[in-house]
Amino acid sequence: MGTRLGEDKPKAFVDVGGATLLQRSVAAARGSGVIDEIVVAVPEELIDSAQRLVPDARIVVGGAQRSDSVRAALAATDADLVLVHDAARALTPPSLFAAVVDAVRAGAEAVVPGLPVADTLKRVDASDVVVETPDRSVLRAVQTPQGFDADVLRAAHAGAGDATDDAGLVEASGVPVRVIPGDAMAFKITTPFDLALARLLA
Repeated sequence: MGTRLGEDKPKAFVDVGGATLLQRSVAAARGSGVIDEIVVAVPEELIDSAQRLVPDARIVVGGAQRSDSVRAALAATDADLVLVHDAARALTPPSLFAAVVDAVRAGAEAVVPGLPVADTLKRVDASDVVVETPDRSVLRAVQTPQGFDADVLRAAHAGAGDATDDAGLVEASGVPVRVIPGDAMAFKITTPFDLALARLLA
C-alpha cells in the first residue's frame, strides 16, 4: 500500500512522469524481450483499475503480506522460470530483467541483482548500541527482479511465512542464491524523497 510514501493512493498507482509505477514496471519487463507473461497482484478493490492501466497483464487478488501476493501470482501461472518484481522499482532498466533471466537459464536456481554497499553499516542491539561493524565488502543491497526456477520458488513458499524478499525464503530452504550486478536505477521508491528523485529522473 506504500504508506511511507505519503500519497493518497497505493504506491503502484502513483504517477511518475506521466505513467504510474505499475505501468512503468510492466513496460520495463515487456521491453526486456524475455518476458512471456505478466501477473500483477493487487488489492481486490483495485482489480479493475489495474486492468485498465495494464490491459496486457493478468491481474490477481493479492494478500495481506508480500508472500501472500507472490503465492497468488504463482498460482496463476504455469511458467517454469519466474521473476518476482516490485512495482516500486519502476525505473528498473529492461536489461536487468534480461540479465536475471540469462543467469537462471545458465543454471542458477535463484538469482538476485545486487549492488555493493557504499555506507558503513552497524549492527545494534535493542538499545541502539553498536555491537558489530560488518565488513561491507561482502555485503550487497539486493534488488528486484529476482529470478527463480519456478518449482524451487513454489517449494520455498509452500511451508513458509512472510519474508522481505523471495530470495530469503529460497535461501532458508537451502537453495543457493546467486547475486549478479544490479543497477542504480532499480532503486525502490519508498519515501517522498525517493518519489521526488524518480520524478526528476523520469
